[in-house]
Amino acid sequence: MSILVLNCGSSSVKFKVFRGDRIILEGMADAIGLPNSSLKIGAQTISPVLTHEDAIQKIIDRVHTQGKLKAIGHRVVHGGEFYEDATIITPNVIRRISELCDLAPLHNPANLAGIQACMKMLPHIPQVAVFDTAFHQTIPEHAYLYAIPYDYYKRQHIRKYGFHGINHQYIALKVREILKKPCNIVSCHLGNGASITSIRNGKSVDTSMGFTPLEGLMMGTRSGDVDPGIIGYLSVQLRKTSAEIVNILNKESGLKGISGYSDMRIVHAKAVKGDRKCLRALDLYSYILAKHIGAYFSILPSVHALVFTAGIGEKAFYVRERACRELGVLGIKIDAAKNRKNAMEITGKGSKVRVFVIPANEEWMIAKETGKILKSESNFFLSYPIRKST
Repeated sequence: MSILVLNCGSSSVKFKVFRGDRIILEGMADAIGLPNSSLKIGAQTISPVLTHEDAIQKIIDRVHTQGKLKAIGHRVVHGGEFYEDATIITPNVIRRISELCDLAPLHNPANLAGIQACMKMLPHIPQVAVFDTAFHQTIPEHAYLYAIPYDYYKRQHIRKYGFHGINHQYIALKVREILKKPCNIVSCHLGNGASITSIRNGKSVDTSMGFTPLEGLMMGTRSGDVDPGIIGYLSVQLRKTSAEIVNILNKESGLKGISGYSDMRIVHAKAVKGDRKCLRALDLYSYILAKHIGAYFSILPSVHALVFTAGIGEKAFYVRERACRELGVLGIKIDAAKNRKNAMEITGKGSKVRVFVIPANEEWMIAKETGKILKSESNFFLSYPIRKST
């Protein structure tokens, strides 16, 4: 039997079907609801795709041809403080995910749409929510609190939650497999969204994204860390609401704000040709990355591995090269030839820390967590759903 993994975005649905560790089918619906929408399932392309439900129905129709479906695992970005692990989806879980939509407005509503579509189409198939925030629930209080009135945490639940936890957890497992021991790791998830996590013996102890996915590193369209006073200042200067300024920080900043382009590949290509805006963006991105890596090294007693993962982390050798050049004080050295080839290990001669490039594998992690939940439920198929999540 198989596990279907769904990752629903605001206008997309990515999916993979696992039988054990083997992917037997995968694909993606993109630009849902737009004239150029399409759904790729293996070698087949279907268009148009009108809604998330339309995409999921087509996916499920094809999945059924591959054999019996055991469960569906859903990526859910925000689980707040409610979920430290993956959980069976019940009406209470759906309510909690809905309540958290204000904290992840670009993600949770889409995740919820995927869950509700599957519950409607396949009500007797177990559904499991795997949360991006769950891995970071081990972060200690002194690392997740902000230095603002404590009542804002108690009443409004304002604290660092962290994101990309599914992939950071995968990196922790993968490095332990490679080094054959529990490890202290600094994991750099660098995609259009980006975050760094300090991992001590397999557990997250701090991460760069915070209350929202806006905090931390410079990203494709997100500013990362800025002086919060800028919001009030620009609100007055530009006569915009705070919400409008935050929208600028989320959608018009980062690489796009500095260079005009949110795609690192375009930024690099133009920088190589001498484009000053793109050179500036590449320098700023690499500097901020190096600065954060140094900070996340400092909170671990020792570091066994520095890992780069996700699209930019895996493919942008020039970012790794620039960032690591700033980290000589930490004893980090990389092999230039291996780095340019995006080899799995790029550790240089005499480096005090091993450096890896490991492809992100969130879908595998979701499938693994889904399978683990099913095994933990006694008489699961006779009594689904039995977990009374609150």
